[in-house]
Amino acid sequence: MRAVPLVTGIFIILSLLMTMTVSCSQQSLPATFTDDMGREVTIERIPGRIVSHVPGITEILYALELEEKVVGVSEYCDYPEEAKAKPKVGGFWDPSIEKIVNLTPDLVLTNGSNQQLITQLDELRITCIVLQPKDMDGILKDIELVAKVTDTEDRGEKLIKDMQERMSYVMARVEGAPQLKVFYIIEATDLNNPWTAGPGSFIDSLITMAGGENIGAKAATAWAKMSIEAVVNSDPDIIILPTKHGTAFTSPETLEGHPIWQKITAVKQGRIFTIDDDLVSRYGPRIVLGLEEMAKIIHPELFE
Repeated sequence: MRAVPLVTGIFIILSLLMTMTVSCSQQSLPATFTDDMGREVTIERIPGRIVSHVPGITEILYALELEEKVVGVSEYCDYPEEAKAKPKVGGFWDPSIEKIVNLTPDLVLTNGSNQQLITQLDELRITCIVLQPKDMDGILKDIELVAKVTDTEDRGEKLIKDMQERMSYVMARVEGAPQLKVFYIIEATDLNNPWTAGPGSFIDSLITMAGGENIGAKAATAWAKMSIEAVVNSDPDIIILPTKHGTAFTSPETLEGHPIWQKITAVKQGRIFTIDDDLVSRYGPRIVLGLEEMAKIIHPELFE
């Protein structure tokens, strides 16, 4: 297990702070903004009715104290608790254009996964902004964008600063610590070919920032299957399982009872942990909490 070089760690911290610096001067409207699909979107006035069908985006809106302006969410927008009471516009992947139109929104925030939805909104002249960040820096930039569009720049600046400080604190704590090998299991219905988080995923970034080495980083895509042989050969020190509402998708007992998984160091030493999937997969403010939880799992001795 190798330690992260001091210079590299300092460079990462300084780069994050420099690239994530936000200029939050008051935005005058109308103004034109560029979203994450490169679309130029003109905002004529401060939105009074906003629809979000993406859980992470909904969390951003609530963090910016815009809950009174949120008039529609998806069936999967469950945080904070108050979001559950908002009118539903359908699923995460397939929101209903009819339900969205009936809510007469000034602004729809989406992730770009449904191109037909974007086309329909454009045809109906309903303002739509796409947020699909690729990394941690992108998450902060999207929070900045939403804050500018909704005239909550002061709140956005405060939120982003808090997130930056918490990220920097974690990275400073793990600087120079042993880089433990981590295997994150997204889904393991087939224990011989579990799904994991590869390069380009938020989970991969969080593991690295928390002082770990993601063995899934060897995969070809952000979400990939990894053979049990490859997992055994990598021999992770730690295995992390995602949970939903407190229940692991794959239980630690399932791995402990499997003859091949029993050969892995993490299983033999009982170093199988769980983490709330929403904290590490949603691109909202709670991604920082996911980082903190990840760091406590990988290096508990540094966060006692």
